Amino acid sequence: MSVARLRRWAALVGLLLVVALMAARLGWVAGFDQPLERLELVTYDLRMQANARMRHGAEPPSTPIVIVDIDERSLQREGHWPWSRQRMAELLDRLFAAGAAVVAFDILFAEPQRNPVDAVAAALGEQPALIDAITPLADQLDGDRRFAEAMAGEEVVLGYVFSPVDRLRVGQLPPPLPLTQPALVAELGMPAEQGYTAPLPILAQAAAASGFFSIVPDADGLVRRVQLLARLDDQLYGALAVETVRQFLFFDELHLEVARIGESQQIEQIWLDADLIVPTDGHGRMLIPYRGPRGTFPYLSAGELLSGGAQDAIPDGAIVLVGTTAPGLFDLRATPMGPVFPGVEIQANVVAALLDGDFLVVPSWAKGANLVIGVVLGILLALLLPRLAPLAIALVLLVTLVLLVVLTETFWLRAGLILDLATPMLMVVVLVMHNLLWGFFFEERAERQLKEMFGQYVPPQLVEEMSEHPGDFGFEGQSKELSVLFADIRGFTTLSESLPADELKRLLNRFFTPMTRIIFDHRGTIDKYIGDLVMAFWGAPVDDPEHAAHAIEAALTMLAETERLSAEFTAQGWPPVAIGIGINSGPMNVGDMGSEYRRAYTVLGDAVNLASRLEGTTKYYGVGLVVGERTRALAGERFVWRELDRVRVKGKQQPVHVYQPVCRAEEATAALHDELAQLEAALAAYRRQQWEAAEAAFTALQQVQPTLDLYALYLERIAELRREPPPADWDGSWVRTEK
Repeated sequence: MSVARLRRWAALVGLLLVVALMAARLGWVAGFDQPLERLELVTYDLRMQANARMRHGAEPPSTPIVIVDIDERSLQREGHWPWSRQRMAELLDRLFAAGAAVVAFDILFAEPQRNPVDAVAAALGEQPALIDAITPLADQLDGDRRFAEAMAGEEVVLGYVFSPVDRLRVGQLPPPLPLTQPALVAELGMPAEQGYTAPLPILAQAAAASGFFSIVPDADGLVRRVQLLARLDDQLYGALAVETVRQFLFFDELHLEVARIGESQQIEQIWLDADLIVPTDGHGRMLIPYRGPRGTFPYLSAGELLSGGAQDAIPDGAIVLVGTTAPGLFDLRATPMGPVFPGVEIQANVVAALLDGDFLVVPSWAKGANLVIGVVLGILLALLLPRLAPLAIALVLLVTLVLLVVLTETFWLRAGLILDLATPMLMVVVLVMHNLLWGFFFEERAERQLKEMFGQYVPPQLVEEMSEHPGDFGFEGQSKELSVLFADIRGFTTLSESLPADELKRLLNRFFTPMTRIIFDHRGTIDKYIGDLVMAFWGAPVDDPEHAAHAIEAALTMLAETERLSAEFTAQGWPPVAIGIGINSGPMNVGDMGSEYRRAYTVLGDAVNLASRLEGTTKYYGVGLVVGERTRALAGERFVWRELDRVRVKGKQQPVHVYQPVCRAEEATAALHDELAQLEAALAAYRRQQWEAAEAAFTALQQVQPTLDLYALYLERIAELRREPPPADWDGSWVRTEK
């Protein structure tokens, strides 16, 4: 399978992975939605930790919020919990005296406190006189009454809890929330509560309000959201934070913005006031925008306050939340900000969010946005990554992950909107790993096959270039313009007869090794060795716009190397060697050709046949290198050219100009240029059948170059043409019948 097809398969598999991952995130693949949801929650927690300070900075809430903590130090001072209601009343008095505007208790007062008068009376037994003497003290020592009296006329909010399972109902609930559309409650899709445990009636009636502080963690046990509304008997009740804010801001009626989904209404917003609109999920829950880790809000020890200290630490008009951090009182929760987080500080975060209008929202369009981001990003990467090298894939991975983080963080920090991050990041990582593994197991194998296929034909540096884009190369046949070279050892028959077989083998190896290296050094492709002949071509499998020039450069270097080798061979006692080289350029068919038993990467075509004929003419013209006119045109003026003839070779009807590249342009001397100018004039006279002028010109050239057989050849032709004049339409060409 070609690398191009492998990459198409890699892209297809990548697209299928994108579809599978998006389907799992939407819950369409059973068993995979929960792990993805857990992964999103982990990412959410990390973002919450990173963004809490970035979103809020060091600024405190607009309204001062103080936590009065029943901590271990308080228990050491005041004794074990529960404390007497008289001490709670004293605490309440001190808080309002210090300037508190609202005091909310994240504590349940469901059991009555036993009056000490009753305890003493029970101990006295049948002593009516003593019992009558202490009975008048009962009201004075009634802790519940004392606590209720401390609440009277003050903004105090008590807490209670709902139970979605237990139908037991203890204590007294506050009045339900006043709604602008009370009949809507029966249509809400939020689950109904079954039972409750509320404050004592005497306390509930004395308090300004009560709110539930039931906190239900997510499936992994972490508290990320809080219920703002609860439904019981088709009535709505407010959470502790909601009731605290309502008392602080004097809000009356609430308004619900709902949307019908199926047969029920889903709450989308809670309007505490026209200026305070709280976005929620369909069940009236709000994501908690934690402002920081534990201790972000100021804490005051309840025991210290009862001892008369720390009252100056309560700002005037502050909201005070009374709760506990003592481990034995079981109000420590696991949250994104830490595994041990006081429940009372959770309430503080919710109150601060409600007062500041600072919310985190998973908008109704989030699912669609997550799908679009995932699909678009997945398609782009699935199509792009198969075309990239491993280093580029790693760079794309880094850039894409950074862009995803920047995008989602911008929504979070600027608008409080929560979009998926874990799923698209997972998709990016999956696609990257898929393509890296695919490349390792499939494309790496294809590259090895490419090197195996072309390594015997193509120089190593070209194989390396090809391996960078292996999909662009193959053995499939194609037609393109190339340059082909034939190089043949002259007099090989005589040479082979003069040497033993093993000596001849050594000589040929010594000869072809440097010839092959020269061809490779000039970006050529070896076609074949046939006895004493080597065939090579340029321009395939790697495109080479300068294939003609590179072929000529290789030929000139081969001729020089042959002279050096010939001297070595002679010194070794072997016969001298000489070669003839023919080069031609033109359209050819190149590819893997042959039979099912033997195949080779080779070139075919008329231009190839002409190159073979040109190699055969080197001996006729007495030169080492002959090239066709198309090669001359492509190589241009990089070389100095000697025109040899206009000839019709065997098998060709049309005459062609043939040339000898004498040397590189920068190596030419003035004498050489003069000689070639004389040759041009001599050939012009010859083709005009001006025999005397042509004869004189070639005679003069022969004196300049007495060792060059070409000029003697033309003098012989002129003598023959004088004896047998050519026809009237003679075009100056010569017919070569030999191969």
